[in-house]
Amino acid sequence: MKVLVVEDDLDIQDLVVALLSRAGYDVVVRDNGDAGLAAATTHVPDLVVLDWMMPGLSGVEVCRAIRADPRTKGVAVLMLTSKAQEGDIDQAFTAGADDYMVKPFRGRELVSRVQSLTVKGARPQ
Repeated sequence: MKVLVVEDDLDIQDLVVALLSRAGYDVVVRDNGDAGLAAATTHVPDLVVLDWMMPGLSGVEVCRAIRADPRTKGVAVLMLTSKAQEGDIDQAFTAGADDYMVKPFRGRELVSRVQSLTVKGARPQ
């Protein structure tokens, strides 16, 4: 299973890559929204772990674009962000996110949520 991690914080990138690689996922990383969207549409992953606040496109903008593109509309999206207000969570789900985690996060929980999203398979086309 291929997971695309779109995160601009290098420490978070390293942690997420280590956790998901150990769990057996093939992980690709991009550090901004524009590069993340390009990677998602060029090499369609099974799941995108997406930060919200990044250079270029925001995570919510990337999520909307993923949902609007026929090539990627079935890709699972997990938002991983420090934005924890109820309105933020609502906005992410309205944009098409399948799950939402707030930083700081527990590594085991992240892996469990990724496993749940990838076992269920992609969204219905």
